[in-house]
Amino acid sequence: MTTTQFADLGVDQDLVDALTERGISAPFEIQALTIPDGLAGRDVCGRAKTGSGKTLAFGLPLVQLLPNAQPGRPTGLALVPTRELAVQVSRELEPLAKVRNISVLAVYGGAPIEKQIAALEKGVELVVATPGRMIDLIERGELSVADVERVVIDEADRMADMGFMPQVEWILRRAEADHQTLLFSATLDGMVGGLISRYQNDPVMHEIAAGEATVEEMEHRFLAVHEMDRVKVAAAIIDGSNRTIVFSRTKWGADKLTRRLVEEGVNAAAIHGDLRQSQREKALGDFANGKVKALVATDVAARGIHVDDVDVVIHYDPPSDAKTYLHRSGRTARAGESGVVVSLVVWNEELEVRKLLRRLGMKFPIVEVFSNDDRLADLHAWDPTEEAA
Repeated sequence: MTTTQFADLGVDQDLVDALTERGISAPFEIQALTIPDGLAGRDVCGRAKTGSGKTLAFGLPLVQLLPNAQPGRPTGLALVPTRELAVQVSRELEPLAKVRNISVLAVYGGAPIEKQIAALEKGVELVVATPGRMIDLIERGELSVADVERVVIDEADRMADMGFMPQVEWILRRAEADHQTLLFSATLDGMVGGLISRYQNDPVMHEIAAGEATVEEMEHRFLAVHEMDRVKVAAAIIDGSNRTIVFSRTKWGADKLTRRLVEEGVNAAAIHGDLRQSQREKALGDFANGKVKALVATDVAARGIHVDDVDVVIHYDPPSDAKTYLHRSGRTARAGESGVVVSLVVWNEELEVRKLLRRLGMKFPIVEVFSNDDRLADLHAWDPTEEAA
């Protein structure tokens, strides 16, 4: 059986070469399914979770097909729910866009609007935007969507969850030209279904059968730790891994834990809602490029984190419920990689964690460890179920 290549999907050779340069050779499932329809100009509706490779699924057809733009009148538009995602999508597409002499601009609140206006005046083909800032620019007369030929709505379910649907529809109503619409979402019902029926024309439906990363795709470790030793245990695990996300229950707790990890010699940064946008972006950027080894996040802030190659997730504070456990843990085991999920359990949390295990239908021992335990250096290699047998 031969593996599908990007060229087989209709992607032009110059873009295939640019992908190869970045070490991207074979398409993920969502890319293989949607790119041919995207290139054929069809409206596409893709159901896929975060981390499945959606950015290239819509990005390649856009970069290949977008015509040049007049100042302030982009020909392509991608609407995304968060600033972090706007930055991430534009960064991922910029190397491809460069090959075609196409410019990509991330547009979002919390950054100087003057800079964004200056960039638009030079002519930008693809605008990747959060809905609020997009509307602001349209109302100021600095941006028009009248020439937009291709629209992407990414993570539509999260847009609905965050209350952005009225803004998304306001923008779509102003895109006058006959345009192609590509919509990606983890769910296609409710408000997302309404969006599909109103703004897509006979869309091709493609579904990747998977919700969150499943329990089976990850390895789980439950470690009984002593309160005084807990930070040191976390630091030992982080030292033995490539990229780690550590979950804290509160913003205050995330800041405190970050300071203590730094004291233990770990390159760590916090990400939560009380930080300025520039601080959050710097933390995410440093984490993505390897400058920071551990990102300490709250549950809400973690929704904006989409970084591949996270090999360990640490529940420093236990999650409030089974859904949160899966959602946090799904930051690893992305895009086919495997990952380790570690829960640190102090004595007064053990009962709660055992309840959580039952709700998840998982049978794992809670093994006592200290920070000088050699097993922490490679949790992949150690099977706690064998010891408990």
